Amino acid sequence: MLQLLITALGICQAASLAISTPGSLDEHGVCQCSLIVPDMTFPADRLEILEKENMKLSVSFQEQITKIGNYQATLTGYLQKLTNLTKKVDNMQMGGISYTELDFELLKLEINEMESLVVQLKSSINGSSVLVESLFVEIHNISIMVNQLESYDKNNVLAVRREIAALRKRLEECEKNHVNPTQPSISYGTGKHGGLANISKPFVVQLNWLGFPYKFGGWGKDTFPGANQDIHWVAPLQTDGRIMNIMRFYTSYDDLLLFKKPTDKILTKNLQYNQIDYSICGQGGGMMVYNNSMYYNRYNTKDICKYNVDTNAVERKPLTDASFNNRFSYASSSWQDIDLASDEDGLWVIYSTEQNSGNIVISKLNSTTLTVEKTWTTSQYKLGATNAFMVCGVLYATRTLSTRKEEIFYMYDTKTNKEGKLSIILDKMMENVQSLAYNPNDQKLTMYNDGYLISYDLAFKPLLNLA
Repeated sequence: MLQLLITALGICQAASLAISTPGSLDEHGVCQCSLIVPDMTFPADRLEILEKENMKLSVSFQEQITKIGNYQATLTGYLQKLTNLTKKVDNMQMGGISYTELDFELLKLEINEMESLVVQLKSSINGSSVLVESLFVEIHNISIMVNQLESYDKNNVLAVRREIAALRKRLEECEKNHVNPTQPSISYGTGKHGGLANISKPFVVQLNWLGFPYKFGGWGKDTFPGANQDIHWVAPLQTDGRIMNIMRFYTSYDDLLLFKKPTDKILTKNLQYNQIDYSICGQGGGMMVYNNSMYYNRYNTKDICKYNVDTNAVERKPLTDASFNNRFSYASSSWQDIDLASDEDGLWVIYSTEQNSGNIVISKLNSTTLTVEKTWTTSQYKLGATNAFMVCGVLYATRTLSTRKEEIFYMYDTKTNKEGKLSIILDKMMENVQSLAYNPNDQKLTMYNDGYLISYDLAFKPLLNLA
């Protein structure tokens, strides 16, 4: 009995290894207790499942590593192609090679091939890849640049070649017929002609140096008769299309094309507490350089400012009765209520007044004192025109026909006080015309066209019955 008790106690003690449970002896001396034994069975089936999953993951991981290696090699090849393509485009921009329509077609084929390959690469990658997206954006930008260059070439180089071929053909015909072609004499730069007859195709000079977002502004050369025609100026407005706070000058046409050796004139001034002084800034795209001074409408006023480019001295005078602050601007260019212009006869200002019901008013300005010498009122509503310019005392106004065509449709002669309609089609590169200005020194018209610097050659009618 004692041995049984010891055995029972031993069993109870062993059970306590699993859990402490009190025991008791029944009436027969048998130990009665409840034991909870943990499940010590080894989960072999679970381990086998984990091993299989681990094997699958390892295989999948190796496959992804191989794909990444292949993508890396492919991307390296694409990047090398893109580098070579970029060099070609840069050479074309810099004029480093002679290019033809065939060159553009070959470039476009290369770009299309690369775009197709990158699209395939994007579709084969699950999820996004920053490198692939960046490559796709670069190729797209290159494509846009090539299209712009092709447009530039068609408007200029190829057009010139066609003109030369046409002239050569005419010359050969004249030689065959022994006819000496004669043209009526036209005295350019003096206004001794019969008015505007036609206008050339646009010559795309350059995108302004600040880039695409700066769609409003003006550009050109000094329009004072006999002024230095090597110096070019560009004045983009801020992206709000209103404030002119910087003017840039280049000493040559080549410097303008290559953005080299610029001289900047800053009109804003920094004040205390992060304040900015706009008191001598310009407003709108109606600026004009005349006799080494920039003339423009002063910000938030109806004043005309005269800024001396050499001394930085500023003079200003209000334009009496002129509407301002976008009351009567042009149809395609805001804040250009006061538009400065010049021609063979001097300096002019084109604007509107409440008294003239928003119709165009022309005033002859004294370039020294900024006083109005004489004024003419027209019947042309200023908001009905996209822009205007002066040639030999005659105002010419434009309007939009389509996204790529403008029409010179209205004229007013300040010498005869007569106005009339005409139709001279003017091609443009972009949709909106922000400024137009005539230069009597080279008889060219300059346009600021959605950020692009454009120029045109003007053709004039002969002056009949010239004494």
